[in-house]
Amino acid sequence: MNRLIKLLGTPWPLIQAPMAGSQGAALALAAGEAGALGSLPCAMLGAEVLQSELHLLTDAGRPYNLNFFAHTSPDADAAREAAWRQALAPYYAEIGQDPATVPAGAGRQPFSDAVADVVAPFKPRVVSFHFGLPSAELLARVKAWGAVVLSSATTVDEALWLQAHGADAVIAQGLEAGGHRGHFLSDDLTRQSGTFALLPQIKAAVRVPVIAAGGIADAAGVRAAMALGADGVQVGTAYLCSHEATTSAVHRAALLSEAARHTQLTTLFSGRPARGMPNRVMRELGPLNPAAPAFPLATAAIAPLRAHWEKLGSGDFSPLWSGQNASACKAAPAADITRELVRGFTA
Repeated sequence: MNRLIKLLGTPWPLIQAPMAGSQGAALALAAGEAGALGSLPCAMLGAEVLQSELHLLTDAGRPYNLNFFAHTSPDADAAREAAWRQALAPYYAEIGQDPATVPAGAGRQPFSDAVADVVAPFKPRVVSFHFGLPSAELLARVKAWGAVVLSSATTVDEALWLQAHGADAVIAQGLEAGGHRGHFLSDDLTRQSGTFALLPQIKAAVRVPVIAAGGIADAAGVRAAMALGADGVQVGTAYLCSHEATTSAVHRAALLSEAARHTQLTTLFSGRPARGMPNRVMRELGPLNPAAPAFPLATAAIAPLRAHWEKLGSGDFSPLWSGQNASACKAAPAADITRELVRGFTA
């Protein structure tokens, strides 16, 4: 038996990637129905919503993955926040918004004892982390539930660190991946590499199972990853236009257009580099503008601009997250998308 299947308890070594802001439990359930490990992104969920989603997942009776962030919350920096709002001032003026009325805030929270208290009664089969791992004490709580722990590595050094600090499997996440990649030991983007360059290096370096992620969108990509030694595969972008995803209309339209052929890394929407399709604000401010506050504090100030323009059918101020390979995005049931990916394990 594939050792990752044994860990995850699923028919196939396939993980539907957690995609914060574009999905809830419905997508995880649909992917799980077709044999994948469905995932729920939890970093943006309050306690009440998280508990509700957990009931839905648990009632289905299949394994699922809960994904949390393990970042360190930054200290508020009034000067940097003011500079960021100044950079956005012309856009506020364009829509008649007073920047002083826009509240600050993080929007994404790291895993904590309070969150663990909500999750503990459900004893999830799999818990995954982005941006490293939580404290040893928190990780011990998670393992006491009997949970398998996964986390993302964007370099060999990160993979070794994760193995040494308690990860049961490592997600080798290449530079092609959409949204936020899980780098945590260095902010130097030149240290990151593509999935098929990173995967065999991590596979050779660690003893734990290795899951390939980034740019894998169809059965052919799954086969290629497995041929390079992956124990399993994680796929995100291919699910963004699924019937069960909560991806916005403007985001879906962009993913299904020729615009999806071009992606860039940008800090404008959260303060941390994340991959998405270029739009007006990225072109005019520069995608990696240093004025953006530290992750995740950049989000609050740009939120009203996003809301305004999305109501008008425009994604010019929206994070149009996408991996470098959106070719398999389609409006279809997530179970059908999963079955197509599974062909990569059988053909």
